[in-house]
Amino acid sequence: MSKSKVAILKTSPKTVLEDYHRLMNLADYQSVLPKDKDTALKINISWHVFFPAASTTPWQLDGVIRSMKKDGYKSDLIHGCHNRTVVIDSYLGERENKQVNVINNHGLRNIHLYEEGVEWINVRDAVGDLADEFLVLNDVYKDGFMIPKRFIGENIIHLPTVKTHVFTTTTGAMKNAFGGLLNEKRHWSHPVIHETLVDLLMIQKKIHSGLFAVMDGTFAGDGPGPRCMVPHVKNVILASNDQVAIDAVAAKLMGMDPLNDIKFIRLAHEKGLGCGDINEIDIVGDVEETRKNWNFSGPFKKMTFASRMQHKIYWGSLKKPIEWSLKTFLAPWAYIASVLYHDSFWYPTHQKLLKDILGSTWGRLFNNWEKLEKPADDLNVKGWDEVGEAPVKLKQSGFELFTKSFKILVDCIKEAPEIAARRRRK
Repeated sequence: MSKSKVAILKTSPKTVLEDYHRLMNLADYQSVLPKDKDTALKINISWHVFFPAASTTPWQLDGVIRSMKKDGYKSDLIHGCHNRTVVIDSYLGERENKQVNVINNHGLRNIHLYEEGVEWINVRDAVGDLADEFLVLNDVYKDGFMIPKRFIGENIIHLPTVKTHVFTTTTGAMKNAFGGLLNEKRHWSHPVIHETLVDLLMIQKKIHSGLFAVMDGTFAGDGPGPRCMVPHVKNVILASNDQVAIDAVAAKLMGMDPLNDIKFIRLAHEKGLGCGDINEIDIVGDVEETRKNWNFSGPFKKMTFASRMQHKIYWGSLKKPIEWSLKTFLAPWAYIASVLYHDSFWYPTHQKLLKDILGSTWGRLFNNWEKLEKPADDLNVKGWDEVGEAPVKLKQSGFELFTKSFKILVDCIKEAPEIAARRRRK
């Protein structure tokens, strides 16, 4: 049996598009993604506002699409793919993170899994007896749960970033399946989130014709992620068809021991779903990068008020008195609290982090993306020699962001699954 392979490259704006092509081929992506199958590019939106390292970058998405087109994958068999969460607006997020710019530039389909007409089916109809092997999902969802029917027989490329997470310590390829494969009650699985990610990987291996991940570490996020982080410029990109292995390498870069510090990596490794042992992974490309230790502090040393409360509700002193309410019509209180904290308070009051990072080469490339985006038919372009200037000031003031957050709050309440279900019954 061949060793799991993870490709890693050092990159810069000057060569990033060419580097993504080299990266994906170093990881042998063409051998695992059939060209006659539809390929979903599972875009990550951890926040509907731009915050470095939180969401799929436009150059990451652009680099993957150009690489596939260059290697003979047909554009009409590639599409962007988004899920929705109760506290994240994916339509706003794809605009603010300039992902939709890339999709439109290449003329690809853009599928939001919760749009009308997207069919979801019971997981047992999709995976059969494999469901009997789930670690926790049968207990969490007594009546089963639904997954998108279109995923069956489709390739998928996950597009995570390198960052920490207050629930799972780190988040990457395995966590990126969470929103797409579980329906609107996915928060029910938070108390057993590590086991849930293992169950979801089992499902993916069963239903997809090909499974691959391309991870962007040009920005990397440390702290109580996936939102309230401290962003760092790290200039690396990774790829693998082993979701466990790529998450393990990313964890090691951040200064963690994958098998001892990350439960979902250990569980998946023990079940033979991938390789979480760094010593057993075939790392190719700029291997010297993996010998570095970024010494990230991780998500638990400087937790926010919101993350401390979440931990108490799911695993601590507030679990018994409060956690039950998240499985009833009372659940929207938690969504409201999250939006008020993250969008109305934290983001407007931490704009200096954003302004500082926008002065970096990657930040300037993002800021000027609309003017710098390359023609979709130029598949030999390497990257950007010039990335333009940093913004003199941010587009929106803290007060404007605070005001904007209330529209997000209204939409969050309106689209809450518990409220939507009551509306449908009427």
